[in-house]
Amino acid sequence: MVEEQRQGSGRALFLRHFEPRDARRQRGDVIAASSVDPAFEQRSGVFGHCRNRRISGDLAMTNFEQPLASTHADKKLRTDSWRFGLIALIAFLTLVDLFAAQAVLPSLVERFQVSRATMGFAVNASTFGMAVAGLLVAFFGGGVDRRNGIWISLALLSIPTTLLAFADNIIVFAALRVLQGLCMSTAFTLTAAYLSEHFSAGKTVGALAAYVTGNVASNLFGRMLSAAIAGVGGLSLNFLIFAGLNLLGAALVWFTLKKTANMMRTNNRGSVASRIWSVHLADPDLRRVFVIGFLILFVFIGTYTYVNFQIVALGVAPMALGLVYLVFLPSIVTTPFAGKLASYVGSKAAMVLTLAMAVLGLVALLSRNLPIILAGLTLVAIGTFLAQAIATGIIGGRATSDKAGASGIYLASYYTGGMIGSLALGQVYDHLGWNACVFVLITALGAAMLLGSSLSAPP
Repeated sequence: MVEEQRQGSGRALFLRHFEPRDARRQRGDVIAASSVDPAFEQRSGVFGHCRNRRISGDLAMTNFEQPLASTHADKKLRTDSWRFGLIALIAFLTLVDLFAAQAVLPSLVERFQVSRATMGFAVNASTFGMAVAGLLVAFFGGGVDRRNGIWISLALLSIPTTLLAFADNIIVFAALRVLQGLCMSTAFTLTAAYLSEHFSAGKTVGALAAYVTGNVASNLFGRMLSAAIAGVGGLSLNFLIFAGLNLLGAALVWFTLKKTANMMRTNNRGSVASRIWSVHLADPDLRRVFVIGFLILFVFIGTYTYVNFQIVALGVAPMALGLVYLVFLPSIVTTPFAGKLASYVGSKAAMVLTLAMAVLGLVALLSRNLPIILAGLTLVAIGTFLAQAIATGIIGGRATSDKAGASGIYLASYYTGGMIGSLALGQVYDHLGWNACVFVLITALGAAMLLGSSLSAPP
């Protein structure tokens, strides 16, 4: 009798498994279908039929599902790490030309026989091209295929970089730097838009943080590589090798990024210009972040351009100044955590905290002690790069449409801040001294913190 009951129960359970799901749901034997991943069932074959069962009102995973879910999570983590590393490498190859020329400024002064101020202006002319290209992409980049726009921009970047190896006129040199800025900014803006469009809201900040990390690496290793190559093979070889890096970046984008359709076209709401003004600039949070970006590079350029004079005054040899840029090294480690920080405390609080860290670094720059100054520069780098990564993440999240336009406006504002910071802080330094410069820089970051604290809750 007992054996017959067992067999009957087994047949009942077997038949119950093939009953309609609604009937089984009514008896509470299985959980709702929404808790089962259809893709997981298809991949797992027979194990996909193992359902979560209700045990004493609690949901428990079967022994089959636990190792499979753990393996899936580990695989996803490895995939994300690989993708973020690739993003950082693309960023490095996109922006490696931007500050590399600063590392060979003395050699350029000797080559063109001009003043340091004139050569410095010519080298930094690339930021003008960056700002202009940011606006151009904002107004006309909506219908551009992201992948094609990025790799073509990097391929074209190799042309002015190659011509710099043969330039013998300061005006031609400055014009080529502007062209470099146009190509770099176009690639940068389209990549930021691509990442915002192809990652989920939770992953966008992390992806953009990886991109900013590549930017940090280009600041540090681009300068060091440029100085090393120029010291061994001269300026011409230096620019030719960097042109090769531009082509390497174009090839990397071609083979790794997915081809996409045009993401945004002009619609019935009006012209491209009116769309950008009515959508992006009408958003109070986007306006605040645009200004924050302006202030971030204003402070960054102003700090790292004029602190060198203070360091030289402490007895550091001019040739050793290149080692000062090793203060960027910790930022390569910290910047990838911008996404996690924003997720943990919120974008608003993360923005204020990172800018506050940079303010502490600026205060340290008032010291006459070299280790304290270097520690301050490290904090400024960590804080500003984290803030930039968080800001780009906010742009990607807040801009629900035409992300290329939003990214373009942000970068135009960002690089305009760098240009004005270089010019304005130079005047302050010449007329009022370093302490006055630090006061202006702290005031600028204080304004950025105030704007950051007024941001609404993250989307």
